[in-house]
Formats: sequence, structure tokens, C-alpha cells
Amino acid sequence: MTVERTQLAPGYDISRIIKGGWHLAGDHGAIDRDQAQRDMADFVEAGITTFDCADIYTGVEELIGAFRRAYPSHAGRVQIHTKFVPDLPDLPSVDRRYVERIVDRSLTRLGVERIDLVQFHWWDYAAPGYVETALELERLRRAGKIRHIGATNFDVPHLRALVDAGVPIISNQTQYSLIDRRAQNGMVDYCAAHGLQLLCYGTVSGGFLSERWLGRPEPDRGLTNRSLIKYKLIIDDFGGWAPFQRLLETVGEIAKKHGVDIATVASRAILDEREVAATIVGATNTTYLASHAQVASLALDDADRAALAAVTQHRPGPLGDIYTLERDRDGPHGRIMKYELNSM
Repeated sequence: MTVERTQLAPGYDISRIIKGGWHLAGDHGAIDRDQAQRDMADFVEAGITTFDCADIYTGVEELIGAFRRAYPSHAGRVQIHTKFVPDLPDLPSVDRRYVERIVDRSLTRLGVERIDLVQFHWWDYAAPGYVETALELERLRRAGKIRHIGATNFDVPHLRALVDAGVPIISNQTQYSLIDRRAQNGMVDYCAAHGLQLLCYGTVSGGFLSERWLGRPEPDRGLTNRSLIKYKLIIDDFGGWAPFQRLLETVGEIAKKHGVDIATVASRAILDEREVAATIVGATNTTYLASHAQVASLALDDADRAALAAVTQHRPGPLGDIYTLERDRDGPHGRIMKYELNSM
């Protein structure tokens, strides 16, 4: 298996497919922790050596720490990306002590002396202190506890504020897919101008961009997890089920042409976008590990890209900058968020 690699910062390279950790936090079903660790070893052996997690993904930092202890020969090959996400009610009181406590907790959970990438998220820009908080992360970077600092779900104006304040941001983790092109509304251009790269989640839209949903009726109830609920809202913004089915048909034709599946085409299409360093796959197990390898070998041609553009360029949405819809706590996207996972 050959998995592409890329340099995210000078002297720091990652796999262009990143193993996500959200699906191991329990919202998607019971987790067999021993099997999850064996799966992590399989991912590393397959060349997917970069793991993404978060302080708010219940139990996942500890799980990666347990994997590192159980598989010491693999641990040295792994790059660990976690997040720093203060709970919404805590934002007014976040200070130096708070930041260091959370980062130290992540270090302990992961069993490392330095975290490769800490990605910073701030729930509400109306709450002051996000720049000062990022500067505290920079202090910890200089102290050796953090190797690199990234952002998560920051829009252009607020990412610019961090960069202008001197925070050495190297990446922004954003939602980006064939049905969610909000990154193109200024973020891609800003990253290109300032040497930042995108780490993209949602590229297969929680599994909606797959053969499983091709030709299926629109689900009106019974979506089994928050991931499916979240991405069904994006499909609605994209224009609804009928345009989404036209997209699936197009992607399916491209997939058949290349002898791969729909998810592989969807992932490759985003990896080929400007300033995209990697895509994050939310894998609870190794079921699709072989398909992940096909992403590297797939080369979309001009006809493929034209066909994709024909069904995506006239979409009515989703509109706005990165994560703007999700920040509206009274809107459908914001109402499904959990804002106090650190306290839990």
C-alpha cells in the first residue's frame, strides 16, 4: 500500500490520509478498545501514520496513549494531532493556567512529551480572548510542549487575527467536500497567500458520498448518529436530495471508469484542491483500509473534473465562510453541537 505524504511545515511531514478519532468517542456505537488499538497498528503498517483526535473526543486521547504503549515499535512512526477546545461556558475565564492544564492533560493522556500539532477551536468569537489564548499556546510551543499550532474551523477574519498577532499557525482543519465548498469562499486564497494548509474532514460526508446512498430514497427519520444528521443538513443546503443524487450518479460513473468506489473519487477530488494537505477519514475499523490506498493511485482527468464541476457549480449552498452556519446556535447546524464536552 502506498499512501502519499506531504510536508505540513519545514521538517514535519504527515500522511495525506489522516486517521480521524471522532468515531472512536462513542457517538457511533460501542468501541472495543483492544480491537481499536490493533486497528491503529494496521493503519500505521499501511502508511497512514497521522492520527487526529481532540481533548473533547471522549476517551480517544487515552486510547491513542494505550496504543502507543501496546505497540512501541509503531509509536515512533505516528504523528499525533489533537485539539484544544475550551467549553463554551468557560470562554470568558480561559487564562494561562487553564490553557496549560488542558495541554498537560493531553500530554498525559497521549503519553508524549510533545504534541505534534495542537489545533485551536473557539466556539464564540463574541467572547473575547481567543487571540490571547492562542498566544498562550504559542508560549507552550516555545516551552517545548507543542511542536506546531493549527486552527480548527476558524473563518478568514479570525484566522487572520491569529496570524497577525504572531501565532505561527501552519494549518486550519475545515469541512470540505464535493457538497460543501465553503473553503473556496476566501479561505483557500488566504491560506495560499500566507503559507497555511488545510486538513479536511467530511470529505465523504459521513458516508453519504458512497454507493450505499446511490438511488436510495431520502431518509426522513432514523439517522443513526450525529454524523449522518450533520451531513444531511449539508445535503439540504447543497440543494436537496435530487441534486445530491445527480452528484452521486456522476461520481459513480467516474468511479466505475477508474475501477474504484465513490468515496475514493470524493476523497481524491478534495486532495486535488488548492492548499489541501490531507483528508481525515473517520474510521472506526479497518473495513475500508484497502480503499484508502486507492486514493493515492487515482488520477482524475480533465473530463472527470469537468463532470464534477457541472453538477456542483450551480449549488445554492452551503453559503458563507468556514463554520459560519455551525456557529449559529439557534440554527439547525448549531443545535446539534455539543458545547461542553471538556466538562463531561
